[in-house]
Amino acid sequence: MTAKLLGRLLQLPTVASALLAPGKILPAAYTAVGSLHPDQHGRISFRRHFFDLHKMVDKEAIKKEKDRLKDELSRGYFADFSEIHKNSGKIAPANKTLIPSMEAAMFPNMVVYCSDGRRLKLPLSDQNVNNHSTEIIPSATLLCLSFRASSQRMAESWSAPFLEILDASTNVQVYEVSFIESWLFLLNPMKNIFLKIARSSSNPLRRIAYSFGDHYDLRKELQILNLLTGYIFLLDRHGRIRWQGFGSATTEEVSSLLSCATLLLEE
Repeated sequence: MTAKLLGRLLQLPTVASALLAPGKILPAAYTAVGSLHPDQHGRISFRRHFFDLHKMVDKEAIKKEKDRLKDELSRGYFADFSEIHKNSGKIAPANKTLIPSMEAAMFPNMVVYCSDGRRLKLPLSDQNVNNHSTEIIPSATLLCLSFRASSQRMAESWSAPFLEILDASTNVQVYEVSFIESWLFLLNPMKNIFLKIARSSSNPLRRIAYSFGDHYDLRKELQILNLLTGYIFLLDRHGRIRWQGFGSATTEEVSSLLSCATLLLEE
């Protein structure tokens, strides 16, 4: 009996090929599998589910990558440059009033590194700061995002007047985050060298930070398309986006930013 069963099993396709092509399994397979111990049934069932899950994940990953490729190819440097040149860096006007807390979207979590090597999870909120952290959650956070070196000055056009007026408050914080995609800086030695020579700030209320690696999902969530301009967000202590600006600040936009920040400090 054992010899016959072994002979049948040797004639069967491998488990992987059988699972990937169930319509082509020989009738003998069902006879042989039916003679297996219950524990072996469980193992085969587990492997079947594993292969099905693996195929499903692969399909989802492939679809996601195709959608990303299509999305990335729909825009390019020249399209971004044309939009910037046409609108002087303003892809949209800044908010004039504070977004109500009930309508405000949460800013997605992201990991950044400061020039002193510290690793932070932004935005600082009750969810991202544990009891052992020395970080103080500010009532108002100005978060400036730069995807290209050309937009760093745009960020400073917002952060400089913001700190000049609200510098006396200890309940505000400014983060100027630059995104670096190069895989080379994902390696700790290169990252550490870069952080040692990277620009920093002597003002404790202003932190220069860097985010390394792929940031497509973050851009997708924040609906960021043009990488040549700056993106400015005013967040409350819960990490909600209460105000947003773009490009270089105008006098009127700085006034609205300061007004909204003052309201946040009073909430």
